[in-house]
Amino acid sequence: MAGTVAARTTAAPASRPRTTATSESAAVKWVLIGIALLFIGVVLILPLITVFTQAFKKGADVFFEALVDPEARSAVRLTLITAAVAVPLNTAFGIAAAWAIAKFQFRGKQLLVTLIDLPFAISPIISGLIFVLLFGAQGWFGPWFIERGFPIIFALPGIILATIFVTFPFVARELIPLMQAQGNQEEEAAASLGASGWTTFLRVTLPNIKWGLLYGVILCNARAMGEFGAVSVVSGHIRGETNTIPLHVEILYNEYKMAASFAVASLLVLLALVTLIVKSFVEWKHHQAVAAAQAERPELTGGN
Repeated sequence: MAGTVAARTTAAPASRPRTTATSESAAVKWVLIGIALLFIGVVLILPLITVFTQAFKKGADVFFEALVDPEARSAVRLTLITAAVAVPLNTAFGIAAAWAIAKFQFRGKQLLVTLIDLPFAISPIISGLIFVLLFGAQGWFGPWFIERGFPIIFALPGIILATIFVTFPFVARELIPLMQAQGNQEEEAAASLGASGWTTFLRVTLPNIKWGLLYGVILCNARAMGEFGAVSVVSGHIRGETNTIPLHVEILYNEYKMAASFAVASLLVLLALVTLIVKSFVEWKHHQAVAAAQAERPELTGGN
């Protein structure tokens, strides 16, 4: 008798009828989809089309001439250098912060999480002004650096610092919930088998977070290369020296060089499109990895 009851209890979840998320009619569904597509078309697709239309408005010669202009090449070079420094540093910080928050208990843990989110709450303009107050010619530390021939503001170091500040939450914020969901069991098992901390990270932790890490790096890089507000404050807008791609676009636009400004802006649009493609690929690979893990371990989905 007890065995029969247990069998019925175990089989009960499998015999429950499947329910849909909502009971709305098909008309409501298609109306909502239509509204979403209309909104995306007006807010996203139409502006993107406009950028390329305006960029080629005066012909391909003007378009490519704007891209090979020395000031444009300098802006591209400075943007790439800034991203090449800021993104790896933010990646290292994001991994360390996420590992500490997800794997350990310590005093001030919630404060650290709050501080990581701080750049999301502060205007980029304000963050740029903070660096000017700290490292400007009249700032707290600026004169010391200037006396030693290493200016921060209106130079590359200031641009990198401002970019790091506005982008450092991206990697950490992708990894923290992922690591918290995974728990500590696998790391503890590796430690019990004698693995060092570095070996545990490379062989256990990193493979588990690689797709989330890559996703965070992609977002961080896209924001670093497209940042305008904070960089605008600390750069000084020096032509050919401290102008990144967004700042160069603004200068061309203010000088009524519309075709040239949209031509350079198309580089950022292409970056956004590439980022979207890579992001979609990463999400697809991540879903595949999750599905494979669930197939190997049916208990993750509640299967028998």
